[in-house]
Amino acid sequence: MSNTQTKENRGWIVALAGMGINLALGVLYSWGAFQGVLVAEPYNWTATQSQIPYMIACFIFATSMVPGGRLQDQIGPRKVIIAAGIAALVGLVLSGYLITPVGLSISFGIIFGLAMGFGYAAPTPAAVKWFGPHKRGLISGIVVSGFGLAGIYVAPLSRFLLAQYGLAQTFIILGIAYGIVIVVLAQLISNPPPGYIPEPPPESIAHKFQAKAKGVLVDWDYKQMVKTPQFFGLWAMFCIGTFAGLLIIGQLRSIGLEQALLSDDLAFWLISVYALFNWAGRIGCGIIGDKIGAKNTLIMMFVLQVVVFALFGTFSTAVPLFIGTSLVAFAFGGMLTIFPAITANYFGVKNLGVNYGLVFTAWGGGGVFGPLVGGIVRDMTGTYGLSYTISAVLSVVGIILAVTMKAPKEIHEEEPVTASS
Repeated sequence: MSNTQTKENRGWIVALAGMGINLALGVLYSWGAFQGVLVAEPYNWTATQSQIPYMIACFIFATSMVPGGRLQDQIGPRKVIIAAGIAALVGLVLSGYLITPVGLSISFGIIFGLAMGFGYAAPTPAAVKWFGPHKRGLISGIVVSGFGLAGIYVAPLSRFLLAQYGLAQTFIILGIAYGIVIVVLAQLISNPPPGYIPEPPPESIAHKFQAKAKGVLVDWDYKQMVKTPQFFGLWAMFCIGTFAGLLIIGQLRSIGLEQALLSDDLAFWLISVYALFNWAGRIGCGIIGDKIGAKNTLIMMFVLQVVVFALFGTFSTAVPLFIGTSLVAFAFGGMLTIFPAITANYFGVKNLGVNYGLVFTAWGGGGVFGPLVGGIVRDMTGTYGLSYTISAVLSVVGIILAVTMKAPKEIHEEEPVTASS
């Protein structure tokens, strides 16, 4: 076995450990299970109140990706992930003692939100750096798939714990377990050693990944990136794409109960099905993106969202609602795979932690406005129908942006624009 192959095997360990960390942090995507408890006796929160901790967690998650990614680039991923594990433990345990809108906004929204931002920021850039450009979609998909896959086990686990121990003890148990898992898996995460060169693409597809000409800047820093229209285009598309998915996730159990009159059992299974196809979208769109290109994959996902959300309000029985939820989840999961790969392809991998962190703040925009719009529409109209229409219209805008997207204009190292400008 060659030295390159041995080191790439190390990269697979990093990728799989990163997926495990995201499996723990992905409890966010099962908020619908907790939301269903909060709106019922004895808590009696409104639909809008039940989205506030989740909304804040999404916002803090996204914005803390920037310092988390920058720290990953500067001090390596391991210390950043350990800090995330400690914050996850503290945030969830405190949630068990602070079950009020303000209390959960602080413990779950802010503290656990920080845990997610730091824990999510570090593994993907670290894993991607071990592999060549022809595998970036797949590797990104594997690492982030853990976050989406979490709902498959978190929803039934949370339901069991809620039935046995109640909401407070459920938060405490999950906090202790996840904190330990994240800190242990952090020991397996590292960046490649200095001078490491990943395995090149096979000769049959090498022409697609030709190195840039000598003198062309390959690794942009964040100051250069944020001056490009491509950054703002990626940000807008990411925000639009995640708006729709996050609107559904945070209220999925209630949608099942109210819109399709599902039983409580089926409503919980709806969360697990969302998680399964969220995971499938992350892996599947990573593979598809490596084959047909990120731009075409994005267009495909936005078209899928337009069609599904245009019809989502008509899904009033179990089968169509499960199918529609699966398609939304697949498209949403794909967004979380394609955007780190595009960021790496457009702006290089050296500063990928902070660069993708800045792009990822768009996820926070979707995380704030998606659940908020869903909750407000439900409280004002009694249904979620208008929010589906808004999601469909925004997805049309996403198609337009994806169709017109082009790679950034090359800049040269000898030009006045420098990393210190």
